[in-house]
Amino acid sequence: MIKAKNRLGLVFFPAFDWAISNTHPEREERLLYTQDQIFEEGIEDIEGIKLYNPIVADEKDIERVHFAIPNVRSRVTKSHLISAGGAYKAFQVLMEKEVNKSFALVRPPGHHAQKVVYGDRGFCIVNIEAVALERIRQEYGDLRVAIVDTDCHHGDGTQDIYWNDKDTLFISFHQDGRTLYPGTGFIEEVGGPNAYGYNINIPLPPGTGEEGFLYVLDNVVMPILDEYKPDIIINSAGQDNHYTDPITNMNFTAQGYAKLSDRLNPDIAVLEGGYSIEGALPYVNLGIILAMAGIDYSMVKEPDYDREKLKQPKQITEYIKQISNVVYKRWKMKEDLRLKNINGKEYVHRQKQVYYDTDGIMEYQVQNFKVCNRCSGVSTIDSRSDRGYHILGITIPRNACSNCVDEGYSLYKHAPNKYTNVYLQDRVNDEYLAK
Repeated sequence: MIKAKNRLGLVFFPAFDWAISNTHPEREERLLYTQDQIFEEGIEDIEGIKLYNPIVADEKDIERVHFAIPNVRSRVTKSHLISAGGAYKAFQVLMEKEVNKSFALVRPPGHHAQKVVYGDRGFCIVNIEAVALERIRQEYGDLRVAIVDTDCHHGDGTQDIYWNDKDTLFISFHQDGRTLYPGTGFIEEVGGPNAYGYNINIPLPPGTGEEGFLYVLDNVVMPILDEYKPDIIINSAGQDNHYTDPITNMNFTAQGYAKLSDRLNPDIAVLEGGYSIEGALPYVNLGIILAMAGIDYSMVKEPDYDREKLKQPKQITEYIKQISNVVYKRWKMKEDLRLKNINGKEYVHRQKQVYYDTDGIMEYQVQNFKVCNRCSGVSTIDSRSDRGYHILGITIPRNACSNCVDEGYSLYKHAPNKYTNVYLQDRVNDEYLAK
């Protein structure tokens, strides 16, 4: 009888009633093949592995994280609420010490959902990890958290949400944004004035294989995590780095994913992308489950696995070593770089355009972050979309001082009439106001 070394909780939600289309790779079969594989392998019968049902997140959970335009009810489906609730369930059973680790195998995914949400982009509407994490912080107290995003696409939504929060270290290693959606995730994207250097991107060249991913993990990610000392490590476990994925250009393998999960040793994993429904996901998910449970995964291989064919070219190996060195040096210099970036400023501004590729919406944003010596500082987002909305979103951070709380409410109360919608997130009092 096999016994798990680590008590592992698994949460499944295939979202039978949600798909972009019947033939789109982001559909229910993404998880149905995985379920078949897991049941066939008898994973649910292993002592120490327990299956859990998701809960349904509520509107307030979404409002802690997002400004949904015009509101949560009109923008978010039931499937998205259950997917976020599945991620929350994975957190909850860990916090209640029912398990040592947990893995939320849920969809729809969420790491492209930014703070402002006009619609679907990158197959994401709700950032399920952030929604789950902020509910956990509300219920269990503040936590120092590291989110390690291993999806092939840059986790631009998670980056945006935690841009100015140094209690949430965000690390993403992904295919270079010059070659893949969403076109972001460069080394220079380092975080806001309160969290400068706590947003870390390692863009990798197309063709990166097992050797490259594990080199970045061992030489950049793990040393940074050792220094940061998080209370919880979350793996945004996207699987579209796989060599058979139809929309990316990488050469990662099921064995590579299992080794990465073993070495990273996350407390929680949450499924993100991965669109090779038959060729990758059943094997990759099985490898991750076994690694998290502390069970031998050495026999997990795809039927067409060919080690020599997938060997990483030397020029890619050298490039990855160089970029890893640059990223780690910037981490070590983050405080000096932060002081140079702030340089006596009262506010730090950030402008960007956001394209909602699934819904065809263009958004223009100006973000303002107050530089405060007592807290993270109140922040605002002035956002226009080509659908006629012009909104002001105001966020009072969890650790806000009394001056920043007062300033946030003043900005809300005295917002100019030019805005179609005005929103206030008060994270100190867990309040959300809209007008």
